[in-house]
Amino acid sequence: MSTPDLLYTEAEDDLRAAVRSLLTDHCPPAAVLSRAESGRAYDGALWRALGADMGAAGLLVPDKLGGQGGTAREAAVVLEELGRAVAPVPHLTSAVLAAGALLGCDTGQDAVARLLGALAEGRTVGALAVPLSTAPGAPGAPGAPAATVRADGDGALSGQVSGVAGAAGADVLLVPAAGADGYGLYAVETAETSVSVEPLTSLDLTRPLAAVTLTGAPARRLAGDDRAGAAIGRALLTGAGLLASEQLGVAEWCLTETVRHTTERHQFGRPVGSFQALKHRMATLWLELVQARATARYAADALATDSPDTPVAVAVAQAHCAQVAVHAAEECVQLHGGIGMTWEHPAHLYLKRAKSDEIALGTPGRHRQTLAGLVDLAAPTG
Repeated sequence: MSTPDLLYTEAEDDLRAAVRSLLTDHCPPAAVLSRAESGRAYDGALWRALGADMGAAGLLVPDKLGGQGGTAREAAVVLEELGRAVAPVPHLTSAVLAAGALLGCDTGQDAVARLLGALAEGRTVGALAVPLSTAPGAPGAPGAPAATVRADGDGALSGQVSGVAGAAGADVLLVPAAGADGYGLYAVETAETSVSVEPLTSLDLTRPLAAVTLTGAPARRLAGDDRAGAAIGRALLTGAGLLASEQLGVAEWCLTETVRHTTERHQFGRPVGSFQALKHRMATLWLELVQARATARYAADALATDSPDTPVAVAVAQAHCAQVAVHAAEECVQLHGGIGMTWEHPAHLYLKRAKSDEIALGTPGRHRQTLAGLVDLAAPTG
């Protein structure tokens, strides 16, 4: 078994610099705040620049299938930067979850290969039609969520899935469904009149949720009982592992911005950040962030190398990084004083992203229970 590599490579640092430069120019906090009030699902121009022009949409897709041939390590770097900017783009939902589910199907099938290539090129936006709160199953447990959609004999789908992230604004939905042929994964075009995507009121306006209703919607079967469950389970595991890097990015911005503010803000003739109590709080945050970076990098490296320890690495990363992001965002709001409570300051965007990420793809408690089973320890009872 190879030793995990938690350090960033030169190529990853270059990728980070390119993504950060793009987001600095096209996704400043004022623009994110404005878009949050617009009701639009995501920033199409930014996603074209990031996903298509820069190639981020196809990082996890092999070259021969039209992607960039990267790994989860590179995708993790992109998600760190997207977390730092709370960027309203469908990278997690399309380039990670949807593309990951397709990679678990038979990519030799023309329908799968064409759809995967379209997602990788950024020409098409996809979404995996499962609730965002769905957690990956532990090894040996069912790998995919139970289907709430029924597949009729002619391949049409009927049913509803609520709380789907990325459905609003998606071109195609990947829908788990059960029917006479068993469990399967189907592709449905959102342009069909028999498909309804109803936006929900969500806490995080930069990653809106929607309820998907299908009424005899025509669909293409991409995978059957033999592969669909494993494909969706692996996509959820990859998404949870890489979500930790987004949470790391959220925490990094919050700490950096808090240090900057408390250095510039003066009270009693000195920077408020020089007071011992605030120093201790920010030092605690820094230690938590260092630990979060190690766990997030471990999860990304395990996914990239297909390590047998991947389920453990993902469970550890999610159990820790989710809570660090929330703590950092709460401290950011509080240590900014009155201004941190205003709509005009972006701190609330980070708190909302951190809180919504905390329950996305499994809560910290759910991941601790999974971890306890993986390492044969009694699950916490309190």
